[in-house]
Parts: sequence; C-alpha cells; structure tokens
Amino acid sequence: MLRTLKTYHEKPQGSGTEGTIGCHGWFYHFLDMNTGLRAWKCELSSIDTALLTAGILYAREYFDDTQGAEATIRDLADRLYERIEWHWMMGDADSLARPSGALSRQVAEGRDQGSTLSMGWRPESGFIKRRWIGYNEAMILYLLGLGAPTHPLPPAGWRDWTGGYEWKTSYGQSYLHFAPLFGHQYSHCWIDFRGIADDYMHRKGIDYFENSRRATLAQRAYCSANPGGFKGYGELVWGLTACDGPGMGKFHAYSARGAPPPENDDGTIAPTAAGGSFPFTPEICLPTLRHYYDRYRPNIWTSYGFCDAFNLTADWWDPEVLGIDQGPILIMIENHRTGRVWKRFMKAIEIQRGLKAAGFKPMPR
Repeated sequence: MLRTLKTYHEKPQGSGTEGTIGCHGWFYHFLDMNTGLRAWKCELSSIDTALLTAGILYAREYFDDTQGAEATIRDLADRLYERIEWHWMMGDADSLARPSGALSRQVAEGRDQGSTLSMGWRPESGFIKRRWIGYNEAMILYLLGLGAPTHPLPPAGWRDWTGGYEWKTSYGQSYLHFAPLFGHQYSHCWIDFRGIADDYMHRKGIDYFENSRRATLAQRAYCSANPGGFKGYGELVWGLTACDGPGMGKFHAYSARGAPPPENDDGTIAPTAAGGSFPFTPEICLPTLRHYYDRYRPNIWTSYGFCDAFNLTADWWDPEVLGIDQGPILIMIENHRTGRVWKRFMKAIEIQRGLKAAGFKPMPR
C-alpha cells in the first residue's frame, strides 16, 4: 500500500498529452502498469478518481499505527485527497452542451449545469460534455467533494445532482431508476446509507440502501419474466450490469447492461451484479451465486473467483476477470458479514462532513 500511494503521489501531474499520471489532483482512467502514466489517450476520469480516493481513505482508516509505514500511509492519503481541485472539474460552462438520447438525464447545458461535475477531461480536447447528474454511481464522487479538506464543492452541487433523479415503478418496485446495477452498488461499497437520507429520499420515505434493494429485486423480476427470451434467465440466473460480453454477431462486447428498463440486454449475465448487491438482498444473491458455482463451475470459476460474465444464449464464457467487478463482490460480502468496511470508512471526518453538506439526516424510526 505504501508503494502504491507513493506512486500516485510522486508521479508527475500536468496538462501535457503524455508523461503524466494526472492533472489538478485528478487521475487518468487507465495507467500503464509498467510506468504508472497515462495509457491509451484515455480521459482524466472524475468517477474513477473518486473510487480510487475512497479506497485511499479506507486505507488511511485501516492503517492506524502511529509510527512507521502506517503513519506514512495516512500522511500520503491526506496529501492525495487534499491535492484534488474539485472546483476545476466543474469545467467551463460555456463549452458544454446537451447531447440527445438516453444520456440526457446525466448531462446539462452550460446554463443548467449549476455546480455539477464533468465526467472528465482530455488534454487534447478539454472537458467532456457529459455531466454527473443523478442517479448513478457518482454519489461517492459528490460526497467526497463536499467533504474535501481543500477546494470543496459547494453544497448546491448535491441539489443539482439530485435534479436528474427519475423515480418510477417497475415490476412492483418504486425507486430511483438506473438500469445497470453497478449504479446502485459502487457508492454503497464504502458508505453505509442505512437509516440516513437526504431531502429527496426523506420525501420518498426510504433511504438509498432500500432504494438499491428495490432495484435489485426489480431486476431479478425482469430476468425471471425474461421478455427478451434469453436462454437460462430465471430466479437463479440474473444480474445485468457493466461487464464483458461475447462481442460477436448480435452480442455486445464490453457494455453497460441493465434493466428495468432493458438497456443493452443481450443475454449476458455478470456474477458481480448479484455479488455487489449482497447486503441489500442476501436472500436472493446467495442462492444465485451458489447456483453459478454448483451448476457452471468448470466454465465460470477461476483462481480469482468468478469469471467476469457469461452468456448461455451465445454459449460464451468470459476467459477474463476484471478487478472493478471482482472488488464489489469482496467488499459487499464483507459488509454483509461484518459491516467492517462501512464501519471503518464511516469514521472518516470528511465523509461525515460531506453527508452533512448534502443534507443527510437520520430517518424517522
């Protein structure tokens, strides 16, 4: 961990097109594993920097010795967090425009964007036009920004973020909709939303944990109904989220799959969808994962756990595993078992400050 944090802290930051690890405290989406520098001309990613920062803060809370390497880890964690210029990622309002189509709920015109954040930046072209406007995985992004020790986001950012919420009813469940399950899971890996809610969710009478529970139940009901007629779908074969895919014929390669409503659903199932929802619905997630292991073990099990995805219609089994999909399985099973990740992460004063700035208060009992 010490070596990792030193790499993030010491590698150069700057606005050049190559030779840097990030800019203004933010990091590129992909880094070359040999150099630690920007790979593939990818974007400076706001959400991936947030997920990284959440892990860094957890490490800071975990390594609590007052001397030696653990003290250095905590110092580097603070330095990395303090270096992020949150206001900068709000971007240039005049350069942003509204695209059409399904992504409109996540973006805003310059005149509407308020205090929302851009999805990223490239040295070749500037800020990405799409904005983080809810509801999706970016709750952790805004809460880290609101609670930041330096350059924090204005509290209005949370109000502008919730301005994109879509409350609907699907398969008997009323909840904030976002089709891929990762949007209901990633922030929850770190933040324990049980029993607290912002103004929007107070008006709905539930917390975000319950919202994710309903989203998981609705997706399982969708797969059980199987409107697309895909092979295998049912009560023990479900789970649509961002994952690998067959990438041949009518089947997508890597894609953000989800439902309801159906989004890029081509029969591809990802074990991380059930694994990442474990604390919300253990009564359906455990039997599903057990079924995968018992029924498909020769094709689905690797030395790292489940392969990333499979498609029974295409008779396709992913030969790879993806870290960003394995992570939520491990974290959320531990949160279900002991709450250990939540307990440590929620001790961070910055997280409590961010929740307060966003207007989170205890739910009435």
